[in-house]
Amino acid sequence: MIPTPKPGILDIHAYVGGRAPAGGTNEPTFKLSSNESALGPSPRAVEAFEATKRDLSLYPEGGANILREAIGKTHGIDPERIVCGNGSGELLTLLANCYLRPGDEALYGRHAFLVYRIATLASSAIPIEVPEKNLRVDVDDMLAAVTPRTRLVYLANPNNPTGTYLTADEVRKLHAGLPPTTLLVIDAAYSEYVRRNDYESGLQMVSQFDNVVMTRTFSKIYALAALRVGWAYCPAPVADVLNRVRGPFNVSNPAQRAAVAALGDHAHVEEAFAHNEKWRAWLVDHIARTGLRVDNGVGNFVLIHFPREKGRSAKDADAFLMSKGLALRGVVNYGLPDCLRMTIGTEEANRRVVAALEEFVKRS
Repeated sequence: MIPTPKPGILDIHAYVGGRAPAGGTNEPTFKLSSNESALGPSPRAVEAFEATKRDLSLYPEGGANILREAIGKTHGIDPERIVCGNGSGELLTLLANCYLRPGDEALYGRHAFLVYRIATLASSAIPIEVPEKNLRVDVDDMLAAVTPRTRLVYLANPNNPTGTYLTADEVRKLHAGLPPTTLLVIDAAYSEYVRRNDYESGLQMVSQFDNVVMTRTFSKIYALAALRVGWAYCPAPVADVLNRVRGPFNVSNPAQRAAVAALGDHAHVEEAFAHNEKWRAWLVDHIARTGLRVDNGVGNFVLIHFPREKGRSAKDADAFLMSKGLALRGVVNYGLPDCLRMTIGTEEANRRVVAALEEFVKRS
């Protein structure tokens, strides 16, 4: 006899992050598999991080007060309703831990972030993948999947890896169809890349309703992925619940200080946004010229489609690109076996991928 885990744990396939090139080629190598920022972090954030080295022997302030105050000031929201975490992934998992009981159900789109399934199974609950239409969550289909056991609905908006998003009206329609006992969790990790009139990150809905939570991250446009900083804006009762169970020192002092400085460097954020807009459009145009389909979504990545033919498939393209020192992300686990996701990189990286894809298409 040996100790056994609770139901659901052994059904989890562990999350695997994006690969880096293996090296060994004569070409420069570029990791374009994890949606990391092409420009890197703000110099102010780096300076703030380095300034904390004299305090490494001290525990961080447990409530992340300086960071919550800075987030609240930036977004005009109540810091008391902000909970900070070791990346937004910790908060998405804590919500499942706190609100899912064995036998409860959590809904999410077919091509959504893998952590939703992992967090649900880890809570001995039932993950329900709802089919999507044209790589978008269909609100009517999502609502049709709701049952009396539905306790959480995860919505990645924008979604990774498809780059699609629901409009503000669609999200509100989804919420309006949910029971008040069901928590709508809006994962807005890529929201800083979307500046469209029909998009809403979720901040307003959290302020209006008692069953909406929005999560955000400093890993994307703020380029602090290594420090693992995320935050959630919650109804006051939900914030109270999360604060009861989160780790007492779950965001390090260097991470807090760097994140506060990153929030204050508006010029760097604008530069990162402009770079992303310019090169996403360029990549969509130039990849389409090779004859491959590429989706023009939002976020700091593009989704490239390949034919299901020997020598021309996504798997073949992945191997060819890796041989050139170019690591993209296979998305088989997201239900997209014929696609590769490419992070928008530096100018050199972007041009090299397009040149390699042109060569691959001609050879195949």
